Amino acid sequence: MKVDKLVEIIGSDFYTGVPDSQLKALCNYLMDRYGIDSKHHVIAANEGNCTALAAGYHLATGKVPVVYMQNSGEGNIINPVASLLNDKVYAIPMVFIVGWRGEPGIHDEPQHIYQGEVTVKLLDDMGIKSFIIGKETTDEEVIAAMDDFRTVLAEGKDVAFVIRKGALTDAPKVEYKNDNKMVREQIIQHIVKASGEDPIVSTTGKASRELFETRVANGQSHKYDFLTVGSMGHSSSIALGVAINKPGQRIWCVDGDGAVLMHMGSMAVLGANKPSNMIHVVINNAAHETVGGMPTVAGSIDLVGVAKACGYPNAVRVDTFEDLDRELEAAKARNELSLIEVACSIGARDDLGRPTTTALENKENFMEYLKTL
Repeated sequence: MKVDKLVEIIGSDFYTGVPDSQLKALCNYLMDRYGIDSKHHVIAANEGNCTALAAGYHLATGKVPVVYMQNSGEGNIINPVASLLNDKVYAIPMVFIVGWRGEPGIHDEPQHIYQGEVTVKLLDDMGIKSFIIGKETTDEEVIAAMDDFRTVLAEGKDVAFVIRKGALTDAPKVEYKNDNKMVREQIIQHIVKASGEDPIVSTTGKASRELFETRVANGQSHKYDFLTVGSMGHSSSIALGVAINKPGQRIWCVDGDGAVLMHMGSMAVLGANKPSNMIHVVINNAAHETVGGMPTVAGSIDLVGVAKACGYPNAVRVDTFEDLDRELEAAKARNELSLIEVACSIGARDDLGRPTTTALENKENFMEYLKTL
């Protein structure tokens, strides 16, 4: 169905969410219509953040908000849905729009397979009545579903539209760009050169795909890398767990701005523990590029200041390859926890591939390599 028709049928004037490629039509529609306007549209740090923000909107206005997300975000909403929104607590009504990655029978990446299997079940378990929208769903069917939903919402309960692949159409074209010059894949190539045979934990999305392809281009083994293909926002915590237990080995984390924002509390834990053998590189293009390029707030915050306030003894920002190379070598030499924020452009190769090894093979090869260190 046309995305503007879905928005019309729902009838809300406030949307908040975390962008998803399955919902790109909706995200582009909201960016075209509202941009980032806190009265009508907020791209939040994580899905729980969205849910709480939407709850505040309802408390202030008495109206029903909309929260959009990829189905991987269901885990992040369980706590606020169960302990804040639920009709046994505050009975706060909300419409969720959930992109259905990994739908059974539809080929998808490994991190989406199980999440896809339990997507509707999790909504059911949380008491969220759902309606699935596919390519063949008619406007009349969605109108009828929303009429039914309004009765549920009036009781202080929550509802969800689950969006199948390709179900939303006719989105406006929106160009996402920034003024940064450095390209992420080239940044990763410089990190790989500097890291040598040190283990790398990389964040979800295109960064891990580019790391994999960099190893292929170099004729190197993939055993050095743990590709965090899911669990957005947790790669630095995985790296910390490795670094603590391999104190004599330098560990690198290649992170992204959207991932850092999603679970920024991990930076406080890192800063408090100060693993002297860990280097945290945050590639910041101020965008959720892997799912379409919609903006994050990382373009307007001081990540270096955040890191220092969290206790990182070293934190710098670079925007040239010359400075990047210098800071990578400096971080290697000082043997202290270091953060390097790298200003990055938006964009990737059209022919960027995906890992050809399975997630299980990646884990086993990485663990075998760690045993040798």
